[in-house]
Amino acid sequence: VHVAVGKQHDSEARIAELRELCRTAGVPVVDVLTQRRQALDPRTLVGRGKLDEILLRAMQLGADAVIFDPDLTPGQARAISDATDLKVLDRTMLILDIFAQHATSRDGKLQVELAQLRYALPRLIEKNTMMSRLTAGPGGKAGLGGRGPGETKLEINRRRARDRIHGLEKQLDELAQHRRLRRSRRGQRAVPIVAICGYTNAGKSTLLNALTRGDAIAADKLFAT
Repeated sequence: VHVAVGKQHDSEARIAELRELCRTAGVPVVDVLTQRRQALDPRTLVGRGKLDEILLRAMQLGADAVIFDPDLTPGQARAISDATDLKVLDRTMLILDIFAQHATSRDGKLQVELAQLRYALPRLIEKNTMMSRLTAGPGGKAGLGGRGPGETKLEINRRRARDRIHGLEKQLDELAQHRRLRRSRRGQRAVPIVAICGYTNAGKSTLLNALTRGDAIAADKLFAT
């Protein structure tokens, strides 16, 4: 679902990029719905009537998820999720999912998980399953330590997410110290340092492989590496 605001002229490019992001994430697109508004609806992004139309269309097509562009505010994500049992995502969530699929180093995996948790935390709702893997035991029931007196599942999810965020930040700080040490050693040995910068799918990995005879993943996809 793409929403254009005012005289926005890049709708076709944004829709094309969103399709490409879906392809990279392995998500088949069954339909694209667009809307032009003077201003985004503060509660549902698209307005209640349009949201009902989108959800009806999704049901007719047997869709599993609805992906929104632009990104949803925490309040919009909660309001839309309250109106449907479909998975509700936005562009940033989709990109983070692609990062999670392609992260290979320990550092990269921790950074992606931290980014996902930080983004998801303010968007958590009572029925949301985003944090279920942190709290659920066998059969999807709250596991040991996942039941607190007077706590709702939402409160447990938020507490567990904050605890996990704190743990990830600590691990990443330790890894950063090791990186600083290695960087210092490279500097002492006068090892040249080169950075290749550019937008996703611009050819950075292809150039890197050509220069170094490396084997970095190079694919005609967004955020593939």
